Amino acid sequence: MKDRFWTKSYDPGVTDLDPAQWETSYVEIVKPVFKKYPDKAAFVFMGVEVTFEDLDRYANRFAHFLLASGLKKGDVVGINLPNIPEYVIAWLGILRAGCVVSGVSPLLSAEQMKYQLRDSNARGLVTLDVLFAGRLLTIISDLPDLKCVVSTSVGGFLPVIKRVLGQFLKKIPKGKIVPLPGRVVRDFRKVVNDPQYSDDHPDVKIIPDDVAYIQYTGGTTGYPKGAVLSHRNVVSDLLIVQRWLGWEVGKGRALSGFPFFHIAGMFFNENCIYLGWTQILIPNPRNTDHICKELARHRPTALVNVPSLYQMLIANPKFRELDHSNLERCLSAAAPFPEDSQRELEDIIGQGKLLEVYGMTETSPLTTMNPSKGKKKLGSIGLPLINTDIKLVDPGSGEVVAVGEAGEICVKGPQIMIGYYNKPEETQLVFDQDGYLHTGDVAIQDERGFLTIVDRTKDTVIVGGFKVFSQRVEEVMTEHPAVDMIALIGVPNPERPGSELVKALVTIKSDYQFDGDEDALKADILTMARDKLAPYEVPKLMEIRKDLPLTSVGKVDKTILRKEIRKKSQ
Repeated sequence: MKDRFWTKSYDPGVTDLDPAQWETSYVEIVKPVFKKYPDKAAFVFMGVEVTFEDLDRYANRFAHFLLASGLKKGDVVGINLPNIPEYVIAWLGILRAGCVVSGVSPLLSAEQMKYQLRDSNARGLVTLDVLFAGRLLTIISDLPDLKCVVSTSVGGFLPVIKRVLGQFLKKIPKGKIVPLPGRVVRDFRKVVNDPQYSDDHPDVKIIPDDVAYIQYTGGTTGYPKGAVLSHRNVVSDLLIVQRWLGWEVGKGRALSGFPFFHIAGMFFNENCIYLGWTQILIPNPRNTDHICKELARHRPTALVNVPSLYQMLIANPKFRELDHSNLERCLSAAAPFPEDSQRELEDIIGQGKLLEVYGMTETSPLTTMNPSKGKKKLGSIGLPLINTDIKLVDPGSGEVVAVGEAGEICVKGPQIMIGYYNKPEETQLVFDQDGYLHTGDVAIQDERGFLTIVDRTKDTVIVGGFKVFSQRVEEVMTEHPAVDMIALIGVPNPERPGSELVKALVTIKSDYQFDGDEDALKADILTMARDKLAPYEVPKLMEIRKDLPLTSVGKVDKTILRKEIRKKSQ
């Protein structure tokens, strides 16, 4: 690696690890925790606890079931569930069988679901009964590789009375399971409670090069791509992050709003199991009232979320009233977090507790973090992690930019994916000749090594030859007391072909008082923007909306907004 000047900003004692430490599998590295904490709750779901001993037994039975059903090492199994106990059990069982986990969002349409299962050549699927009936049956004839389907319900692990009552009150949706000729179809609870499947760890040899995940990217350009992550990728990022954070084994409780089908949620789950921490499972991260109840009941030491969901929590008075003294760290990832909102969050939870991090599906996922104990930089994604190298390059020329100049983040390290599944050409496009992965994110690095993202390479608005970095404008405009959420996009300028107009779509804070004159409010917001931005950066168009579309993990979905704008302009 070249001169990594940013290492001078690391916390004392945070140094590179010996790469020999990740010459193992995730399955192997977490074995000790099940012997050390058999009676401790591995996770809690709606008042139901599952211990590490229970998880160990259930996962082993599920693994043996997969192998008995004809699946073999290297076969892909999709998990099409929200954050419920079955997800954690299936995930661990799939890995122990030597198979490959692929998270499949329950929010996908039937066509999107079919694409992912076909593209990954999935041989197995764990899904909800309501999705089995409503989506899988409509696409099953187009999935010849799919040989094994296991179904459950959102309330599968709840006591019978709660489950029946939930279905009666229609709080728990239900779908009918029918046989699928030529395929194995089983009920999840029956599988993990069936003594014919051994409680012992399967005798499957898993090596560091074996594939652990095929995780699909968001597909902001074209179809989603499956990032192939090996056990070495997974273990290296786990150990790197734990060295960075210095979290203690057995001494924490965690709550995450990230879904497990997203790489951020899965990574945090991996860390919790490795640490022997109890997780509080959240099936619906947008239900902030429920999250507040769980925070009050379990008082976690770590809270992980996407910025927009933190903002939803901030807006809930119940969150402000909670005792957050037990909370040691709040991690934020997956999207920009405006500085004003960060300060507002720390005013509620306590100063210095927020830790902004950065990563992507292709990097297992984390590559940068703010220091865990030392001075953090609000609005920054922090420093490159140990054992990780970065360079910032001009997206046009490919030349490395000087410190303080904007450039695309390029990353090299043991956590970087093998490539995109069955897409060698796509893989070649994101790696340069020196082996760096080009992330598509544009950042500025200061003299201490802290990185601040200013845009996506595909998200930059071009105004008369000038580049407008949307994140910078969004952060400035959220300083106005009325602005809650904002999305900046470029729309074609009809008077100047090849140039764009900056358009801002905003939502207004629910407690902001104004007389209803939206034009006057827009003018006030833009007046503030003109004081802090260059003329070409100030939006020429603004639209106030009741809400903005969000992705499955709570990021503002600019893809949908751009499609709307294009449709209107046609």
